[in-house]
Amino acid sequence: MKVLVTGASGYLGGRLCRRLVAEGHAVRVFVRRSSDLSSLPPSIELAYGDITDLPSLLDACSGCDLLFHAAALVEPWLPNPSQFFAVNVGGLKNVLQAFRETKTLQRIIYTSSFFALGPTDGYVADEKQMHQGKVFCTEYEKSKAKADGIALQAAADGIPIVLLYPGVIYGPGKVTTGNVVAKILIERFNGRLPGYIGNGNDRTSFCHVEDVVSGHIAAMHKGRVGERYLLTGENASFKHVFDMAALITKTKRPWFHIPLWVIEIYGWISVFFSRITGKLPLISYPSVRVLRHQWAYSCEKAKEELDYSPRSLNEGLTEILLWLKSLGLIKY
Repeated sequence: MKVLVTGASGYLGGRLCRRLVAEGHAVRVFVRRSSDLSSLPPSIELAYGDITDLPSLLDACSGCDLLFHAAALVEPWLPNPSQFFAVNVGGLKNVLQAFRETKTLQRIIYTSSFFALGPTDGYVADEKQMHQGKVFCTEYEKSKAKADGIALQAAADGIPIVLLYPGVIYGPGKVTTGNVVAKILIERFNGRLPGYIGNGNDRTSFCHVEDVVSGHIAAMHKGRVGERYLLTGENASFKHVFDMAALITKTKRPWFHIPLWVIEIYGWISVFFSRITGKLPLISYPSVRVLRHQWAYSCEKAKEELDYSPRSLNEGLTEILLWLKSLGLIKY
């Protein structure tokens, strides 16, 4: 099968391309000329362009059977929030238009986000949950919720699209915003994050990158058109992650909690300096808004229909900690 992958140079996209090549598919990647292609297998075909540029996307789609749309702008904060909507909303609209105009494409596998479904304060949600659309922690969340509505409408209109919603993806690979767990562990084990983040009431669904890739491959073969699938995993707080990391590495747990209001002040200061330096902050005030909520989800539907099998958080953290240590990024 001839497959086109958008977002191929990203953390998830690169792993997805490698798995597709290993399965014997002909893979074409849609990337910008400035993209870092170091994580991509050598046998892929390159198609240059931008997800916000429809003509270049149309050229890339030509002759392809299936499109994985994994391209997204993933940041908790940007100085120009309109970029989120240009890429995450406008990009999806271009993908749908390209599908309409390309005669060979048979299906779209769309990578959304758990943020598109909204918070789950006090309960565990499934695919039936719809974002309330009233309050958003980040502009990224707002853009993904809007894009979700567009994707669902496209499905209702008869476009063969399968919608996937990963949780917080982690694992070996690029240390980017898309791999926030690795970034936080680096800060924790290098002494720059000496305490717990908040009081531990946050709850997030963590999923290993290779499990999410497996979910994407299964969606290509087994996913039902128009259906939503949560590719999530173990629901836990970052306090639990820190405690588990300490147990795995046989190091001491943090002995105090950093209040969220303190981290939020730091986030505002970081954003102020970011506007001056142009370098995106590790922590911004929208990140703290996310931590004030719970984002817990069930992946039972994906388990039943896609044979999705997420590994335990303990297994995944053991792997990523050894990987970070082997690169010299952490010491313990």
